[in-house]
Amino acid sequence: MKKLIALLLAILMVFSLAGCGSKEPTPSGGEEEPAETKVAVFWYAFSDAYLSTVRSALDADLEKAGITYQDFDSNNNQGTQLEQVQTAVTNGFNILVVNLVTSGSADAAQQILAAAGDIPVIFFNRAVEGDGEEGTVLKGNGNIAFIGTDAPEAGHMQGKMIGEFLVNNYEATDLNGDGQISYAMFMGDAANVEAIYRTQYGVEDANAVLTAAGKPELVYFNAANTDKYQLDPNGAWSNAAANDFMNTNLAEYSEANGNMIELVIANNDDMALGAIASLQSAGYNLGDGTSTKIPVFGVDATQPAQDAIAADTMTGTVKQDAEGMANAICTTVAAVAGGTSVVDACKQVVDSNSIFSLAEGFDNKVFVAYAPFTK
Repeated sequence: MKKLIALLLAILMVFSLAGCGSKEPTPSGGEEEPAETKVAVFWYAFSDAYLSTVRSALDADLEKAGITYQDFDSNNNQGTQLEQVQTAVTNGFNILVVNLVTSGSADAAQQILAAAGDIPVIFFNRAVEGDGEEGTVLKGNGNIAFIGTDAPEAGHMQGKMIGEFLVNNYEATDLNGDGQISYAMFMGDAANVEAIYRTQYGVEDANAVLTAAGKPELVYFNAANTDKYQLDPNGAWSNAAANDFMNTNLAEYSEANGNMIELVIANNDDMALGAIASLQSAGYNLGDGTSTKIPVFGVDATQPAQDAIAADTMTGTVKQDAEGMANAICTTVAAVAGGTSVVDACKQVVDSNSIFSLAEGFDNKVFVAYAPFTK
């Protein structure tokens, strides 16, 4: 009988030890349940047309993955975003996904990280470091990542697309027959690295294609504007800003005056569509096969832009893969929630799809590839 009792006690001890190994005891002697994953997603502005597409895709992906999340609209205010992050941390959110308001600001990014403490932070879409500051935020911190695009790529792609179109349609585009193409450029945000490169390379690369074909370089429509772009005053890349500018432009620059704007280049599709609405009010780009079409190029390949290209009212755009970006973010979040380090999660994302790559010299900076989009 004594032997039987001893054997039962030994078995009970084995099971007791196994139970302690599976869950950590709390100070009160209870068992600690694993923390629920709560993801806070901070958007610089819900009003941004492209990011609205990303948000819809990301919401759907997170819901499909069974991940609890909440979206926050920072309404284009960095101070508001910082306060939202602080509140989210206090309320127990344990993964932060941040679309930084002040693009390219290492200081703003560091403030977010200070508020986050040890919580993993996944920045996306809007750069967290400016030119010459690459790595100042991302390198040396294995608890953060950036998922976005290689900023110059869209500008290069847009410029090449424009140049090739003009080489093949030069006479039709040169409405006044003066042997050169007069263009307007709409810039979204003077401090945004994507806007800077799109404004620069959208023209430079088009000129490179033109001159290689023996054609003259593009000429900005307003010689008095030495910046050679019109800037959204609110940095919002908005349809309304481009529409207002184009309405004003067309009051002075027209076919009747012999100085019509013959090409429109925009940093994003929403501005391109704003310019098209103005052109349509003036009788251009009606898609009816008879009205004169002014070539208009954007970036993002939003659904309204794709529809405009299909309707022959817009010429081309560069696809910034909203679904791909959402997928990369969700995949990273799910891996981190499962206990994978942020850096290893980035590697898993890159291995999952050929449209993703790591930025040279980084193990926590994921690029989503651009692609040209035309009819």
